Order: sequence, then structure tokens, then C-alpha cells
Amino acid sequence: MKRRSFIKNVAAGVALPSLLGGFGVRLHATAPLGRLMSALDADNDRALVLIQLDGGNDGLATLSPLDQYDRLKKARPNIALPENRLLPLTGLSTLAMHPAFIGMRNLYEEGQVRIVQNAGYPNPNLSHFRATDIWMSASHADEFIGSGWAGRYLAYEYPNFPIGYPNANMPHPLAVEIGYSMSLSLMGPQTGMGFVIPDTQSYYQLLAGEQAPAPNTPAGEQLAYVRLIAQQSRVFAQAILDASKKATNQATYPDTPLAAKLKIIARLIAGGLKSRFYLASIGGFDTHAQQADTSDPTKGAHAQLLQQLGDAVWAFCQDIQALGVADRVAGMTFSEFGRRVASNFSDGTDHGEAAPLFLFGTPVAGGVTGSNPKLPLNPTLNDNLPMEVDFRSVYATVLRDWFCVPEADVPSILMHQHPFVNGLFRPGMACLTSSVREDHWEAGRSLLTCRPNPFREAVVLDYESTGGPTVVQILDASGRIVATPVSGWQAQGRYQITWDGSALPAGVYFCRLVSGQAQQTRTLQKH
Repeated sequence: MKRRSFIKNVAAGVALPSLLGGFGVRLHATAPLGRLMSALDADNDRALVLIQLDGGNDGLATLSPLDQYDRLKKARPNIALPENRLLPLTGLSTLAMHPAFIGMRNLYEEGQVRIVQNAGYPNPNLSHFRATDIWMSASHADEFIGSGWAGRYLAYEYPNFPIGYPNANMPHPLAVEIGYSMSLSLMGPQTGMGFVIPDTQSYYQLLAGEQAPAPNTPAGEQLAYVRLIAQQSRVFAQAILDASKKATNQATYPDTPLAAKLKIIARLIAGGLKSRFYLASIGGFDTHAQQADTSDPTKGAHAQLLQQLGDAVWAFCQDIQALGVADRVAGMTFSEFGRRVASNFSDGTDHGEAAPLFLFGTPVAGGVTGSNPKLPLNPTLNDNLPMEVDFRSVYATVLRDWFCVPEADVPSILMHQHPFVNGLFRPGMACLTSSVREDHWEAGRSLLTCRPNPFREAVVLDYESTGGPTVVQILDASGRIVATPVSGWQAQGRYQITWDGSALPAGVYFCRLVSGQAQQTRTLQKH
């Protein structure tokens, strides 16, 4: 690649993956370094930190139902936790935590943890990959949705992204994920909505201005040049740097991978980054074998995982409190499924159904939602914990009560109507004003509008062609094209057509414009 050609492509706004030491940026480059990037001002935009417990967390070991301890002991004679070693919870005589989960228990005692018991969904799938997709997309078990619930919310809040981004209204990444690739959670209807940091080492290399060495060949020299230009041209990477420089006096964290990720997230939030979602994960929860030490069930693989999780979250909450940003940060754990009621013959537990999830942080209303799971009198290896709270109802409540999405708009984001779960957040928290949300909606460059929305029959599509082949498509929730109102060559300019959608069944659809290198998608609701 010639240097002149590369610079031309960057200036034209071509979507390019960042190559600085594997630092993954799933976005369109829209401006040279420094444009629109004034000093990062402190902002009160709310952020949600999602922690994925990869593998399927065992809820009955995490939270033991004391009112059914005899049945639990019968179901798990080899790995049941001793009742006298469990951590009591103030005000709860029938529920106790794993002794290694002391960090989360301490937060609970401070009123900063909401336990949601028996979270799941109807007809659960027990495949890791499929179940993870369901939790990340908020789909039904029998449908496939190619976008994530968080990504669709971000597309709702910032509908013109990525065209015209970054901008004065939103100069920062919409979301940040620390992981080797962008998860489905952050995929929007047309593009990834986040900024990916592959690992903690990549982050600190970025701060130090370092990059992985390139091979000493002509191709290596070219790669080094591409990396350098990519690093210099990514204004979102610059936002990460600027935020990091503003918050350096942090609390002490445990020396674990999850804690290292949460430390970075706390630093970015305290530094003024306006990103709405932060994602981190901790693996190892697929505990089919040696889940616990049979000579002392309070120790073992699962105990180590819970200690890492609890201690990391505790340190994170202490840190953001000291940094003065705790009021604008909430967190939530999720896992693709739980484990079976009975232990297996390998001193572990197999894939199960429902399990608890945890919301944490100062804005969270401490306590418990849901009841203790009901254990069978004579448990077998096939017994599961039934769902009590649909996890998508938790998402709906997060959107309404934390991100201030009007109730009427939540179904179009989650693709379905779900009841809300009251009491997850503290009452009386101020929400976004309508003028702030309108600023978000108007930020960037709008190439496509669809009205009325919701619609019943005719829809007026107002769009801009950049010149050349232009397509406007209507897609259903699964991504299947159900109509193509526009397809052909068009001169540059604004156009308006009326499309008849009366034949489509009620539901959520996407209207997508593709014109040259520009793409933009709008969500449509058919009544």
C-alpha cells in the first residue's frame, strides 16, 4: 500500500481495522487526529459495566438456599458447602453466599448489590454458543438475531452512528470492550458499536506509545507504517489516551485478569469518557469436573473464580467511589446458563437452566428480587432450576430505569415486549432530559429517515444518495431481507419515496440504506 493511497483512504472515511499491536477498533475513521477532540470534560452520562461469567455459573454454590439445605446436601453429597461456613446476608435467614464470594457479600451488606434469583428464559438452550447468543442478543430461544441488545440501544440513542462520528456531542467511543473481539452484545443493526481493547497489555502499550515489533522486511516496514498512521488517525484511541491521563491515582486492585480489566474501566470512566457500556469477562465457569475440593468444598476451582469476581468488583466499586464517579456507574453480571441441581460423579455440575445474576453499584437498590429456587425432594442428575425472572425483563428495566428509555420505546430495542422488574435501582434518580436525547439523535449526519414510525401501511423513506449504486432494504429481526424499495444507480442528492408495508406482519424491522461506502439503518415498528 502506498502512503499516499493510505492517507487518501483514511481521509475518505473507509472502515479500517486498527492494527496498532492488535488494538481492535470496530469503527469508521471519520476525521484526522485532533479534530473535534478538545479536552475531555467530566460528564454525568450513565455507564453500565457488564461482566460475563463465561461457561455457566453454578447458582446453588454461589447462593445456597438455607431453607432447603438438607435437600441441597442430598443433591450434592460430594461438593455441598458446609452450612456453618456460608456467609450470612443481613435480613435474609434463608439465603447465604459462598465463603469465597466475600467481596460481593461486603457490597451487599453496604446496600450496593441486587440479587436477581433464577434468571433465565423459556425453553432454554444448553449449548454454550447458542445460549451466549441468546443472552447477548435478547432473542427468543427459537429465533436468531444478528445484533445485540446493547448495540441496538446504542443505535437507538445515536442513530446516525458511524456517519459523522466522533462529533462534538459524542467525541468518544459509544462502548468499550476489553476482549479479543467484539461480542454480539455490542453489534448494532448495521455495524459494531464499540471500541475493542484486546487485552490489558495492549492498553498499557497504547499509553506508553509502544507497539508490537514489525518484521524486518519491506512488508514489515509497510506494516509498521500502517500501524503508525492508524494509531495517529484514530480519534477514539486518542480519547482513550486523554481519559487515561486524567485519572491516575487509583485504588489497589487484586492481581487477577478481571481486576486488571475493571481497573482500566474505572480509569476511563473517571477520566471523563462518555461511553455508555463497558464489557469484560472472566472464564472458567464450565465446572463439569473438580468444581470443589471434596475434602473442603469451600475451596477449589469455583471458589477461586468467585473470589476473583467478588474481590475485583469490590475493588472497582471502592475505586470509582474514591474517584467521584460512583453515582453514574452501575454493573451487572451475566452467564449463559446455570448448572444442574445435583452434582455429577466427577465432583462437578453439568449444564443447567436458571441461575442468579447480580447488579452492583451505588445506584442499585440493595436486596433480592425473586425467591429461593425450589429443590426436588429426591434430586436426580436431570433436575434443573426453573426460570422465575426472564433476563430480558432485567434488560428492559435497565433500559428504562438506568438509561431512561421511554417505556414505549423499549420493545423496539429488545425486539419483543417484556414486563419490567421494579425495584432494581434506587428511586428518585434524575433521567435524561428530552433535549439531551434529541441532541444524541441529531448528532452525526443523517442520511435516512422513515415516517411514520411506528407504521401500519405506507412509510415515507427520505434518503440521501452519495452517488452511484444505491439500495434501500427492509429487513426483519433475523436479518432477512423482506423488501427492497430502492435498488439502482442514482445521482448524488436527496430522494423521497413511499413504500407500502401493509403486507408485513406486526413486529420490529430495520430499514437499511447502502450508498457507496455509506450505510445507515433505522429501526421500524409495525403495528
